[in-house]
Amino acid sequence: MAKESMKAREVKRAKLVAKYAAKRAQMLKDGNYEGLQSIPKNASPVRMHNRCSITGRPKGYMRQFGLSRIQFREMASKGLIPGVKKASW
Repeated sequence: MAKESMKAREVKRAKLVAKYAAKRAQMLKDGNYEGLQSIPKNASPVRMHNRCSITGRPKGYMRQFGLSRIQFREMASKGLIPGVKKASW
C-alpha cells in the first residue's frame, strides 16, 4: 500500500495538469516557450505517474483497468471484473 502522501501528491498533480492544460496548449501553439516557464512544473502531464486506483501502487500498473497486477489478479479471481476469466489449459 502506498503512502497517503504519495497518493495525495498524484491527485494534486492531476488537478494542476487539468487547470493549466488550455493555457499550456495555447502557449505551445503560439511558440511562447518563455511563457511556459511561468507555469508550475507539476502542471506538466509528463510529471504524472500512473498508480493503482485501489492501493496506489506505482509499479505493475495495467492501463486498461487502472489497477496494479496484484489487485487485477485478486479481483479477476473473485469475478469482480466483467469479461475477464482465468484461462486454464
